Amino acid sequence: MGLTSNKTLLLAVLCAVLLFVGTVWLWPRLARRNLRAVGGRVGLLLATQLALFVSLGLAANQAFGFYASWADLFGWETDQGVVVDHTEGLGSGGPLRVVDTQRVKETGGLRPQVGGQIQKVAIVGRTTGIATPAYVYLPPEYFQPQYRTRTFPAAVVLTGYPGTAQALVDKLRYPRTAWKLAENGRMQPMILVMLRPTVAPPRDTECVDIPGGPQTESFFARDLPDAVLAHYRVGEKPGSWGIIGDSTGGYCALKLAMHHPEVYAAGAGLSAYYNAPSDPTTGDLFHGDRELRDRANLWWYLKHRPAPDTSLLVTSSKVGEANYKDTLKFIERVKNTGRTRISSIILESGGHNFNTWRREIPATLQWIGGRLGDH
Repeated sequence: MGLTSNKTLLLAVLCAVLLFVGTVWLWPRLARRNLRAVGGRVGLLLATQLALFVSLGLAANQAFGFYASWADLFGWETDQGVVVDHTEGLGSGGPLRVVDTQRVKETGGLRPQVGGQIQKVAIVGRTTGIATPAYVYLPPEYFQPQYRTRTFPAAVVLTGYPGTAQALVDKLRYPRTAWKLAENGRMQPMILVMLRPTVAPPRDTECVDIPGGPQTESFFARDLPDAVLAHYRVGEKPGSWGIIGDSTGGYCALKLAMHHPEVYAAGAGLSAYYNAPSDPTTGDLFHGDRELRDRANLWWYLKHRPAPDTSLLVTSSKVGEANYKDTLKFIERVKNTGRTRISSIILESGGHNFNTWRREIPATLQWIGGRLGDH
């Protein structure tokens, strides 16, 4: 049974309940002071607490999409990562290959011309060799005959770390929200490319071009747009692309929009931070390269580099978010550049979680849709 299976969660809850009932039932028999009785009491208590902990952990993982599989949880994942293709070209499949399709739930239409479509794809970077899965949402207009020659704006949507791309579809409901906004005339039809920034799992690369390691920033700035452009009708002119992310993905979104305004005309960071951390999940990102380290620090970048011609959106909450004060400072720092445009969503209260981000996503999609060109 899979890590995110309802059967797994149900089994864990059932074990916890049975162990609790068993503990209550057997406790009088284990009330003696001999070693066997004490060992039995300790064993039952530990087993019950372990089962309860596993149940809560599985429920939290289903709610927030931290890990996609047992291999992902224990760091055994081997089927994704950095792939270097030494053969000439990338084969007949190209840099992007569709592996599955599904409808957008709760849109009221089984046909893609009515409800849009979600395609699960495999992407291989032409220059970086990075391979990663993703989900692509195509709006209903993409399939309608009257729009067959039209190109559409696109937004890359990133999870936090570790995150799962599936959570962007099922938990954060990006396709459903985009469909509803466009259906109500509040946003132009837009393609969404949804994936996690962890393209070399289990390592958290923070969207950095690591010396001698994964060239993650180059993948998102060059290879990903090229792969999508080669397969879908996406606008090629400046201003056709935006990027959104939460937490780690939010930091990546802001950084990519600032570093590559010629690619991303707008970047939205939901509960973002503003400098790449250094911890056991990231390893040594910079290998002593001071310029690379400084460039990854958005505070330093705003102070020492020319202000990028892009639009940024940041979000936080007055109560419940650790980045609130930094976000206010970041807004002021960007305003002082005189060129980079800054907007914000500040909630009265909210945490670093899916429920908070679901409250921010509709306004974020409207904001980014209003800043991307319709060609």
